[in-house]
Amino acid sequence: MPKLFIASDHTGFALKGELVSYVGLLGYEVEDLGAHELDPGDDYPDVVTPCALKVTQTPGSLGIVIGGSGQGEAMCANRVKGARAAIFYGQAQAIGAIDAQGAPSLDGFDIVRLAREHNDANILSLAARFITIEDAREAVRIFIETPFTAEERHVRRIGKF
Repeated sequence: MPKLFIASDHTGFALKGELVSYVGLLGYEVEDLGAHELDPGDDYPDVVTPCALKVTQTPGSLGIVIGGSGQGEAMCANRVKGARAAIFYGQAQAIGAIDAQGAPSLDGFDIVRLAREHNDANILSLAARFITIEDAREAVRIFIETPFTAEERHVRRIGKF
């Protein structure tokens, strides 16, 4: 089982608390890297960068970072060599992804699945202002439980950045 590191700024503080408990109930070891108190003036790089560093320095581990939009957190994490952060915004359905019956064939959780399977994402960035607690829990579960496929084409592509 992978070790999970988690960090958030003030905007993601409440959601982080929920997810720390949830991940523990799933049986995974989780380390809360902060923020440890609600401070509306905190800056997400102060907690996201250490989280990304822990993930890249701990083989087999994964990270969750949480902020308002998830964008700045993902950008910050992706500056750390070896970090590959993907953003989850919620249950929006993919436009243009249609199955044989004409129904949408992808949903918001597929981005989490594909980020792990194809990109070996090791950090999930959650947009606290855009998702429900239930969707966050499901995204985290999928993220943790979905393995990288290690297909040659994906390994080759990841090796180019």
